[in-house]
Amino acid sequence: MRRPLLLNKVAGWLLTALLAFKVILPVQAQTPDRKPVAVTSTNTLSSDWLVYEGSKKQLVPFVPADNAGKRAFYQWVRLRPGYPFEITFPASRGLSLFLDNRLIFKADSTANYTINLTGIISLPAQEKKYLLAVWSPDVLPKLSDFKNLSEEESLNALAGATAEPIKNKPRATLNQNAFILFLLLIGLIYGSLRTSFSTDFNSVFRVGNLFRQTSLEEGFLAKPISSWSSILFVVAFSLSFALLIVAIHTNIQNSFIFNRIFWVSESDITSRIAYYAIIIFGFIFLKFLFLQLMGYIFDLSALVLTQYREFLRSILFMGVFLPFVMLLYLAFNATHSDTVLLISTLAVSTLLIVTTLRIVYTLNKKASLRNLHLFSYICATEIIPLSVMLKLIIFNYA
Repeated sequence: MRRPLLLNKVAGWLLTALLAFKVILPVQAQTPDRKPVAVTSTNTLSSDWLVYEGSKKQLVPFVPADNAGKRAFYQWVRLRPGYPFEITFPASRGLSLFLDNRLIFKADSTANYTINLTGIISLPAQEKKYLLAVWSPDVLPKLSDFKNLSEEESLNALAGATAEPIKNKPRATLNQNAFILFLLLIGLIYGSLRTSFSTDFNSVFRVGNLFRQTSLEEGFLAKPISSWSSILFVVAFSLSFALLIVAIHTNIQNSFIFNRIFWVSESDITSRIAYYAIIIFGFIFLKFLFLQLMGYIFDLSALVLTQYREFLRSILFMGVFLPFVMLLYLAFNATHSDTVLLISTLAVSTLLIVTTLRIVYTLNKKASLRNLHLFSYICATEIIPLSVMLKLIIFNYA
């Protein structure tokens, strides 16, 4: 009787030892052919949403059964630079997304959208917490359908199989009729200037006048800025420049800098062109007042008129070539969008930079740039505004 009992004890000890050895054995030894999974991103969207409670002045958990007419919904998200944070969601027309109260998206129509939160704004070097807000003007958004893009969906999006992400993609259907109509309008304005104000037209667009210092005192430039020909010249340039900026931003698809200031629907090309044309038109006329103010501050009022005339002569002369760039855009954007985008941005950059260089060259003839006072004045009136415009129009495609 003792021998079977002893055998049972020995068998129990052996089984316990084998189980202990199996637990202690490293995981790699069990599956030597499998590598550890590398975690590439911790960016995730939660299903728990918050709403603002006015009486408590704080964010509280959202209870779907008691929405009480809420239209804005929040949650904290952590954005990690260098890692995608793609979310997919259904949106009704007008639904908007905000990050820390900055508008980053607004739906033009009712559809399903995919957006990469880390690719749509500039991020700091380190991981940071942001407040994501969803606002809908009319319909309660389907918060349960806001979710991270799955790995399979991400691969399909990269392969172009199903999803079309918002960032850096040309729009599938552009309202090119608006571009064509505005180009015709610009052509009519230049045609009327050529027939009704031929002397002014030749004084602006004759190449020889561009390099004569005395031409600043002749023809169109000798007239007050409030004359009809001056207004028509500035309107034609404003529309041409606005067309090109809208084309660039539409090609980028989500250039949000101007949208933060003057939001216009992406699909309404006409409104966008009108907004930008008004901004450019106002900038050209207000620049004269700005120069007068800065000339008074720096005690260089004698240079203001020469500087403003050179500014007008340069932008109007180069602006006549902008409609031809738009024709390239309309002809080849569908097939060579990257090349057309490069040409468009180079055209805008060249116009701004060359205008500034010509102004500096003209002022240098009046007074030496070795004068630190004049150099500071040029920086305040030309260099700093140039940097700001290049940043807003060209270089902010975050």
